[in-house]
Amino acid sequence: MDERVRRRVGILVGVGLAGGLLPGVAMGAETVDVLLSWMVATLVLVLLTQLVFIGPSGRVPVRMLAVFGGLGFVQDALIWWLLSWLAPKISDMRVEGWGTILLAALLTRTAVVVASQLTSRVEIAAD
Repeated sequence: MDERVRRRVGILVGVGLAGGLLPGVAMGAETVDVLLSWMVATLVLVLLTQLVFIGPSGRVPVRMLAVFGGLGFVQDALIWWLLSWLAPKISDMRVEGWGTILLAALLTRTAVVVASQLTSRVEIAAD
């Protein structure tokens, strides 16, 4: 599986977890609204994380993984902040408060890192 595909799978899972677990992320009342909100959030996250790629291309030591994870967390938090403003204009999605934004970013980045590291066959050695 290509790194871009692993990243997209992680984002799909992360957005689903954030929408399902966090009370501050409201995706809508009906199934169609939820699907539209999920697609909008996933599309924005995928596009912006592909434009500004932060992350390893294979398995890395824990220290490097922590650095990539921290930088990716900041990136995801900024994207969720953008979504808190943009999503209500496009869909029924609502993101309430900074705590929710940070938790959604944490869930999303954790899912991306797990998908990236568990399915990668490339081993990057530490220098």
